Amino acid sequence: MELKESTFPILETNRLILRKVTVDDASSVLKYMSDNEVVKHIGLDPFTKVEDARDEISWYQTIFEEGTGIRWGITMKDQDEVIGSCGFLNKVPKHFRIEIGTELSKDYWGQGIASEAFEAVIRYGFEQFNLQRIEALIEPENTASQKLAEKQGFIREGLLRNYEYTCGKFDDLYMYSLLKQDFDK
Repeated sequence: MELKESTFPILETNRLILRKVTVDDASSVLKYMSDNEVVKHIGLDPFTKVEDARDEISWYQTIFEEGTGIRWGITMKDQDEVIGSCGFLNKVPKHFRIEIGTELSKDYWGQGIASEAFEAVIRYGFEQFNLQRIEALIEPENTASQKLAEKQGFIREGLLRNYEYTCGKFDDLYMYSLLKQDFDK
């Protein structure tokens, strides 16, 4: 289950290119990550300055270099602006599992873009990383992400009470999982 690669993989779907996010994308990342509705359920305060976006991009680079995760920038094929991200974090190689997460600019909600990106990343995880299990931790109020996960076949396994402390409060999270044998049936 090796995550490290010499070059960052690019994923392509019908409408999207998923690619590495670089410091050149900082203003685009700031644009959507400064929206209260976009960050409301991901454990981050809204970004207020470009440095916040640079820090996020630096984290993407760190998890890739350390082999603990990978985060793709979501772009439409006809434009190179990053409109969201999707990827893996918290790899547990000995158990062949990893967590998945995504966020998308509100301008693109309701168009199936998050679903298209999510599916491409899931497929990559099972095919390239030899994963057995992909997990998604989702706040109970985040019904859109629950629907996104369920559309891809994720099963809600239970509620993790006060699982994370973010933005000055404890958050409950639903644990969702997708097993390799249940994907693409």
